[in-house]
Amino acid sequence: MNGPVLVTGGAGFIGCNIADRVAREGHDVIILDALARPGVETNLEWLKKRHEGRIHPIVADVRDEEALGKAVRDASAVFHMAAQVAVTTSLADPLDDFDINIRGTLALLETVRRRGERVPVIFASTNKVYGDLADIALWEEADCWTPADLDVRAHGISEARPLDFHTPYGCSKGAADQYVLDYARSFGLPTAVIRMSCIYGPRQMGTEDQGWVAHFLIRALEGQPITIFGDGKQVRDVCHVDDAVDTYLAVLRDIDRVQGRVFNLGGGPANAISLRQLLRHIEELTGRPAQVRYEDWRAGDQRYFVADARVARQTLGLSEPKHWRDGLAELADWLADARGLEHPVHQMEAAE
Repeated sequence: MNGPVLVTGGAGFIGCNIADRVAREGHDVIILDALARPGVETNLEWLKKRHEGRIHPIVADVRDEEALGKAVRDASAVFHMAAQVAVTTSLADPLDDFDINIRGTLALLETVRRRGERVPVIFASTNKVYGDLADIALWEEADCWTPADLDVRAHGISEARPLDFHTPYGCSKGAADQYVLDYARSFGLPTAVIRMSCIYGPRQMGTEDQGWVAHFLIRALEGQPITIFGDGKQVRDVCHVDDAVDTYLAVLRDIDRVQGRVFNLGGGPANAISLRQLLRHIEELTGRPAQVRYEDWRAGDQRYFVADARVARQTLGLSEPKHWRDGLAELADWLADARGLEHPVHQMEAAE
């Protein structure tokens, strides 16, 4: 890379972790972020202090074409993380969701294309592009849903799964996903798409609508009630943000070989847990029962999604992901530090 790396949404959870790694490797980083999500300004300040002189913020919306042109002008590569990220928000305001996720992405692609240079664009997509997966037969167990199909149970959902957009969020992210791939086909732009399962880790500002692992931990650490939508048996493969960043940077390093391709990213079957299983472990960490209430299922929610990430690991030479129990303990410590709370892991150790 002969110039700075642009991270749209670079003050957000995954974006700031990518920016941190890129800066640690000795590169300048342009951060384009509207700072609309509460708390993300602290991530930007953290980056600026940690990498003095290497972080170049542009506080603007990804739909601001003048700011976008300035950000792209000297970039040697782009990680496109900026997005409207919540299904619930997309249902409340589908037009804004469309505008940010589709028009913003298309504006970025066009800005890069007009430069006339081979600038890689790596896009953060989502498992929601596969729909609600209602056709996958599941067994209901005491605390989780389990696929009846042995291959799905062993490996998860692969990139071969047909797309089936549900909810405005699924439609907008799915359409953007396809635009990014088509710009490789139609214009030869070196692009790639990463469809993520549940990413968690330090610097995550979890809320009820997005970032549920951190949200559950925050509520439990603060002694606040937790709302579960559905039966709590829905399963996700949680993936530590360090493993996610490894994947993004590996795609960039190998972009000439993998351009135009899509990769699933997740913790895989070894890191597949239900909401109830996570809550039980959080109770062990904190040493007290969680306050839980249940509400109706939310639109488009998948009872089961585990990413088959074997293609990414084999193609990009990635190591096995961090186990969720280790990652959760690290996140609990980080959240306790960030919020001035007692460390739950330390509480547990003191009791032993």
